[in-house]
Amino acid sequence: MPRFAQLVMGPAGSGKSTYCSTLVQHAETIGRSVQVVNLDPAAEHFHYPVMADIRELIQVDDVMEDDSLRFGPNGGLVFCMEYFANNFDWLEECLGHVDDDYILFDCPGQIELYTHLPVMKQLVEKLQQWEFRVCGVFLVDSQFMVETFKFISGVLAALSAMTSLEIPQVNIMTKMDLLSHKAKKEIEKYLDPDMYSMMEDNALGLRSKKFKKLTKAICGLIDDYSMVRFLPFDRTDEEGMNIVLQHIDFSIQYGEDLEFKEPRETEEEPSNANYDDFFQDKVDD
Repeated sequence: MPRFAQLVMGPAGSGKSTYCSTLVQHAETIGRSVQVVNLDPAAEHFHYPVMADIRELIQVDDVMEDDSLRFGPNGGLVFCMEYFANNFDWLEECLGHVDDDYILFDCPGQIELYTHLPVMKQLVEKLQQWEFRVCGVFLVDSQFMVETFKFISGVLAALSAMTSLEIPQVNIMTKMDLLSHKAKKEIEKYLDPDMYSMMEDNALGLRSKKFKKLTKAICGLIDDYSMVRFLPFDRTDEEGMNIVLQHIDFSIQYGEDLEFKEPRETEEEPSNANYDDFFQDKVDD
């Protein structure tokens, strides 16, 4: 049987660990088993149990304190992830070989991991070799996406991860529960945006014709191909979390292998007259 994985990605502070913690609690509520693997070697604490923690393999602090390496925080994290890529057997041993696993991979927030470094792409390929169906879940802080040009920046970051990893991806606006009622109303236009309208509304803010043309081209690319859409994530809204989980499950075909019961055959097919009368009454109303 296949196994299932979410790669939880996004900038630092976008709410990745909170998302994982909330989803684990929500899964317990609906009777599902979801486990978490921490892949951030710089993580300090998180509010969920982990089945594997990269810090048992390597930590950023240890790398930075090594006098022979002399790395700063970003260089140290990249070194850790490249070391991790050379030791995927450690992860394979931690994951085991249990069928029907559903695992959240809490990833680091450094954007270079999803743009020009091959580590995350190598991880995806390795998970697929281990019979995982993988979905990328890209998080962006809703409090950041309140202006058009910030929104475009967030869209491009999500698009970069999508094209780099080449896997199904669900994009999520987090921390919706922290927004005021007015801010929630304003941000609705960014969930399923009309990029051309947004561009026209903000055209006066662009002084340079060259950058105005570039921004218009970017908006056109996103809008014409429907490449990026966002789902809202409010950790206090059980129904909203169900919708997010359903989108992700659909993208990795979770549940399609579950057994279902065939309807019992009857000797005589029921008449459709009652159904016809019912719908006719609805039309008449």
